[in-house]
Amino acid sequence: MDIAILGFESCLGLGFIGAADMLTLSRRMLAKNGAPGPYNVMTVSYDGQAVRDGAGRRFEVDAGFDSVDGCAAVIVPGYVCDGSHALPPTPAIGAAAAWLRRQHALGAIIAGSCNGVFLLGEAGLLNGRRCTTTWWRHNELKARYPHADAAWGASLIEDGRVVTAGGPLSWIDLSLHIIRALLGAEAAKKAADFTVVDTVPSTQAIYVPPGHLSASNPFLLEAEHFVRQAGDAPFTTIDLARALKVSDRTLHRRLKEASGETPKNFLDRVRFETARTLLETTRSSVKQLAAASGYSDETSFRRAFRRYSGMTPGAYRTWSQARRGAK
Repeated sequence: MDIAILGFESCLGLGFIGAADMLTLSRRMLAKNGAPGPYNVMTVSYDGQAVRDGAGRRFEVDAGFDSVDGCAAVIVPGYVCDGSHALPPTPAIGAAAAWLRRQHALGAIIAGSCNGVFLLGEAGLLNGRRCTTTWWRHNELKARYPHADAAWGASLIEDGRVVTAGGPLSWIDLSLHIIRALLGAEAAKKAADFTVVDTVPSTQAIYVPPGHLSASNPFLLEAEHFVRQAGDAPFTTIDLARALKVSDRTLHRRLKEASGETPKNFLDRVRFETARTLLETTRSSVKQLAAASGYSDETSFRRAFRRYSGMTPGAYRTWSQARRGAK
């Protein structure tokens, strides 16, 4: 099995070479009795030529796209962006998107780290799939790829052999996730122990600086922030209007303009999204999820969750695990 790490202009050097090193170390550790390791690690670029990372450092690669028939998995690191946050404007990006799409069609797991997830979006691999990215690029991901089912604050999500993770160092989690997917949980644990990697939180929310969403100043995002911030505390539409410093009438009008929702529907939808992410990333009970999502009782939570998802919380958890290929 070949695991490829994609190199491209302005990529994060640590994400590129770090994933290669971590997978190589794990490969050697997992090899038995001097036999070859259970997978091969290769670095690739558009034309097989060296790439320069976002700091201008030059990295050689093992192969170009034309010489790679098929991979078991591909890791896409994040990149250093300019003020516009756009992908590096090179012809290689379009070629990389097409190559990723082909590798996925051939059966590969495609994994994107941090804003490298945007390259998966360019490949069309996020359409209709649950995904995530680093918290400060979430809003842009939703705007640029409206057919993606983006989860705010999730640490790592797999959906249909497409794996996305938040944060510039999430290539560590992606590397272990790929080992787990290809070789099983025991191999992933051995690799984690060997490389002295600790587990990570299931959400990025604890890292978001106070005022981040309000500083960007879109009304809808600020409203979502206040609902999530309330957590398990009672929070009504009146509380939301007060937090946003608007009248009830203005709240109704602005939410209708921004999302087409009434204030009550807006609250229910944000709570549902919170619960859905927790169901996917934690082992919390339904009662705990109801409280964490802001519902006063479990029955109301179950009723609202079924209305939005068409299934019970327990059925959704089972379905999401099967969808991600979880063991």
